[in-house]
Amino acid sequence: MSQPHHADLLVVGGGVAAVRCVRGLRRGGFAGTILLIGEERLAPYNRPPLSKELLLSAKPLPDELLLAESPAWYERHGVELRSGHAVTSLDLDARHVVLDDATSIAFDRCVLATGAVARPLRVPGGESARTLRTVVDARRLSAVMGRHHGEPVVIVGGGFIGLEVATALVARGLRPTVVELAPTLWGGALGAELGEWARDRITAMGVTVRSGAAITALNDDSAWIGDERLPARFVVAGVGVAPRDELARRAGLGVDDGILVDRGGRTSHPAVWAAGDVARVDGLRVEHWHAAREGGERVAASLLGAEPAPPRAPWVFSELAGTTLDLFGVATGWDEERWLADGAVLAYLVAERVVQLASIGGRLAPEDGRRIVEQGATVGDLERLLAATRIGA
Repeated sequence: MSQPHHADLLVVGGGVAAVRCVRGLRRGGFAGTILLIGEERLAPYNRPPLSKELLLSAKPLPDELLLAESPAWYERHGVELRSGHAVTSLDLDARHVVLDDATSIAFDRCVLATGAVARPLRVPGGESARTLRTVVDARRLSAVMGRHHGEPVVIVGGGFIGLEVATALVARGLRPTVVELAPTLWGGALGAELGEWARDRITAMGVTVRSGAAITALNDDSAWIGDERLPARFVVAGVGVAPRDELARRAGLGVDDGILVDRGGRTSHPAVWAAGDVARVDGLRVEHWHAAREGGERVAASLLGAEPAPPRAPWVFSELAGTTLDLFGVATGWDEERWLADGAVLAYLVAERVVQLASIGGRLAPEDGRRIVEQGATVGDLERLLAATRIGA
């Protein structure tokens, strides 16, 4: 029997967390062998353009504009890349994995960056709803958008994906209706003020919003809210994602809504780290590009023996009706939502201290927004910063 392939470091996952980890290792002087395995056929790529540039353009977006690194980068840095393969089992005691083609690969250390999967719409007929998570999803959705100009579409879920898809549909000449279960957009998680701001923006461009309503069934040309029929040439479900932690769970790693890790990405097993959407860092799992990028970089530092810096305040970015939206921090509650800077900044306050921020149109630089939240600055501190950085100051 032939010996299994061996890698000093095995990275499982094809997203930005995996690539940033590998890049950090090579920059930090790691000279061992690295094997990166991605389930999708495309080399590791960035997901934010899927709901933005790719959907907004009627022309196909070339692969090279999505890739986290070019194919030549992996060759130059001695990284073996295997795309289009899934890891089906992970044996922690033997320190090896088995792929979907029965290949066995041994490793010294392993990083799990398996990401997340779009949640299905669990109503009768819900399997027909389209989701948006992969480049294949995005290209299929873009193609169907091009075939149904002027026709109605229903989007289930008023979160980031749902709202970005809705604005792209309008830009491409369709008539979307967003159905959100909560009374306000984003499931109420970002408060009433920002929810109303977003609602005003998207309705002004032609999106219909039905809040406080639940889709109960789908069929070939309709979505139903109880007995009410909403015509729909097709339906897009944006009802969140679930961490792809099954591989870790079956292997016996600590898992609870994601793989449990410390700030350096260390799991419950000394040979395994995790990063990206699948990782729950010190009890918090953030599903966005910046968190994945920084999580991969922290894992690289940990593998190199350095003490990683604490995770930064989360930073989520979006774009609605041509206007950028940056959100800094994740707060579970606040006393007040207060608009500042002539409605360009929304501060979420607890006892006059900032626990979360929303910046519209780039009014706050990301570094300033994150620092304000991390420091627990007062609203007075924020107002002084805004005065010092106002346009033309």
